[in-house]
Amino acid sequence: MDVEAQENFREFVANRSSALLKTAVLLAGGDRHAAEDLLQNALIKAAGRWQRIDEPEAYVRQILYRQQISRWRLKGRRRELSVAEPPEHAAAPDASSAAELRLVLRAALSRLTARQRTVLVLRYFEDLPEADVARLLGCSVGTVRSTTHRSLARLRTLAPELAALGPDGAEQPPSRDFSPVEVRP
Repeated sequence: MDVEAQENFREFVANRSSALLKTAVLLAGGDRHAAEDLLQNALIKAAGRWQRIDEPEAYVRQILYRQQISRWRLKGRRRELSVAEPPEHAAAPDASSAAELRLVLRAALSRLTARQRTVLVLRYFEDLPEADVARLLGCSVGTVRSTTHRSLARLRTLAPELAALGPDGAEQPPSRDFSPVEVRP
């Protein structure tokens, strides 16, 4: 790599590494150390081909996705930890506190499988269409749809306090019951 290419690579890393790290953290289920490893490996691979890369950020993101796919394939299914008594449920976070909601969401995402988490990150964080997600993951669009559906259902089960949020992030009013009521004189 010549001096100019090295300078371009350093500039790219300085400008884009924080955004790429956010994606890596989501892909790694909130594990910052694993995300840093994922990003570092992706940048090492990109550095080796730097002079031939047309769109560096897209290239590094592609490496991140593929490395995460490789990790979940090698890792296999994680076993759940069995305990004698179920853990107590934590109190629902205040919907106005964005920091608490992020923590709840991160914890719920970390309990999803790597494949489920990757599909959700690609679909909703990266805002990719289903066809692009299918192409990146090497599966069919139907698999992406079903995995997205199951992942969201699992996420709702793991973090029911997130269900109170509407699409705009505002808390929804409680639903009203309009069933008939018997009135006695």
